[in-house]
Amino acid sequence: MVPTSIILWLFLVSPFLWYCCMANEEVTCSWKVPMRQRREVISIKDFGGVGDGKTVNTWAFRKAVYRISHMRRIGGTMLHVPPGVWLTGSFNLTSHMTLYLAKGATLKATQDTRNWPLMDPLPSYGRGRELPGGRYTSLIHGNGVRDVIITGEKGVIDGQGEVWWDMWRRRTLRYTRPNLIEFMHSSDILITNIVLLNSPFWNIHPVYSSNVVIKYVSIFAPHDSPNTDGIDPDSSSSVCIEDTYISTGDDMVAIKSGWDEYGIAYGRPSYDITIRRVRGSSPFSGIAIGSEASGGVNNILVEDVSLYNTGIGIHVKTNVGRGGYIRDVTFKNVFMNNVRKGIRIVGDVGDHPDEYFNRYAVPRVDGVNIKDVWGVNVQQPGAIEGIASSRFTRICLNNVKLWGSRNMPWSCRDVTGAAFGVQPWPCAELTTSFSEGYC
Repeated sequence: MVPTSIILWLFLVSPFLWYCCMANEEVTCSWKVPMRQRREVISIKDFGGVGDGKTVNTWAFRKAVYRISHMRRIGGTMLHVPPGVWLTGSFNLTSHMTLYLAKGATLKATQDTRNWPLMDPLPSYGRGRELPGGRYTSLIHGNGVRDVIITGEKGVIDGQGEVWWDMWRRRTLRYTRPNLIEFMHSSDILITNIVLLNSPFWNIHPVYSSNVVIKYVSIFAPHDSPNTDGIDPDSSSSVCIEDTYISTGDDMVAIKSGWDEYGIAYGRPSYDITIRRVRGSSPFSGIAIGSEASGGVNNILVEDVSLYNTGIGIHVKTNVGRGGYIRDVTFKNVFMNNVRKGIRIVGDVGDHPDEYFNRYAVPRVDGVNIKDVWGVNVQQPGAIEGIASSRFTRICLNNVKLWGSRNMPWSCRDVTGAAFGVQPWPCAELTTSFSEGYC
């Protein structure tokens, strides 16, 4: 029989212990798309695949996906890629499948750009992001699919982007470069436990999609590789990005929603996006919103992020002609080391798709909360510069410490907001004291 004193102790103390355990439990949004066990497993070898680094396996991957889409096994099918170097061109995925890269498996893109397939431009962009006209299809692509998983034992997807970067530098590109992974009009997508290398363009691009989880992914590209953004949620919702390392040549994470008049007409915002426990470096932005945000961006949470050797730590960027809105955005618990500029929220960034953009389409930026930010070796703490005809409102800084040897001042204009516990002290436009419901 349990003594009465122990029962009393459990009654009084156990709720406290439970609270402590729950407080230490890792917060996550990855439950949005759980890992699924597929009832059927097939191997790329079953379709003639050869992992010798020389044989082109594009046809093998396309045959395997065709078989999965037409057999429609209950519970879906896993396509297993065993150890080896599997050279391939672009291929599509299908619903209810898992692409599994075993330990020691490298899926490597061919560098024969002449045979790379083309596709139409995104309607919210009106043209290729780099050049008028179409764009090259991503290495791994999905359109209108659901319940798709890309995972493995830290298997590698190598875009071999050098040939594409060289064409960009020489200005010999004919169309916009391919992404490494793109999902369009898709839902319930999980990308986890893989390594991405040397993307020709953006690495992971969910566009017009929902319920997307990207977790335990490592993304690498040289810092001089052009436009190799890490993860770009675009006109997408319910996106979870967690526990990921990114070191690339452009923004680590950039939230987008269409480009000028095309994005305004398409009208699909990005919203309900969480970025948590992301680390990395970039010569451009760590965490960015925009500049292509013409469909609107709202309800964004960024927390527990570590940035180093980065151009701009927190970057909210838009421009006249974008239209749309950026609102209800929270950054908290962000650490920076050796960054050129800590915080930049500005309305004069980005180019235009053509001369037909509406010069009266001014964006609205409202409700950006930045708190608990610590930075060392920061050259300039920040700039918050709105648009004369559309002032940025409710820009709130709380407990923001950005230290550097130069002691450069903040730069502000056309903005209203509040600041508390900010060092060095920001500009006069942010001296309003905090009030309940304001920040």
